[in-house]
Amino acid sequence: MPKLQKGFTMIELVMVIVILGILAAVALPRFYDLQTDARKAKADGIFGTVRSASAISHSAYLVTGSASTASVTLEGQAVALANGYPTAAGIVVAANLNATNDNVTITTTGTTTTIDVNGATTLATCRVSYTEAASSGAAPTIAVAKGGC
Repeated sequence: MPKLQKGFTMIELVMVIVILGILAAVALPRFYDLQTDARKAKADGIFGTVRSASAISHSAYLVTGSASTASVTLEGQAVALANGYPTAAGIVVAANLNATNDNVTITTTGTTTTIDVNGATTLATCRVSYTEAASSGAAPTIAVAKGGC
């Protein structure tokens, strides 16, 4: 009686290797670009956080009913206000941002705070910027740039 052989033929093994090679060639560039997508998503997340923190701070300001309110307390932290919205430094407190934990670079100059996403090709083109409200009744300017993430 002939012996029954079990296993794969050489052709089957070569075909599997070829298919795996093709899949790797197609999938690898997609995985490489995930870092850029992640930085863009992080910038969008910070943008949303800053907008929400600004709106919540303004709401707390309106609840007090006093135009002379210089700060509001959010989660036990005093948030400095200017024209009813967080100051440039106050938005960092209101949004509960931490440069180390969030892996960002936070810079406050005058009435503007910029939050740069670390690891970006060009920090200036992967950032969220917050500029204080210029006058009473005006809202702050909040912008996101994702071109160089």
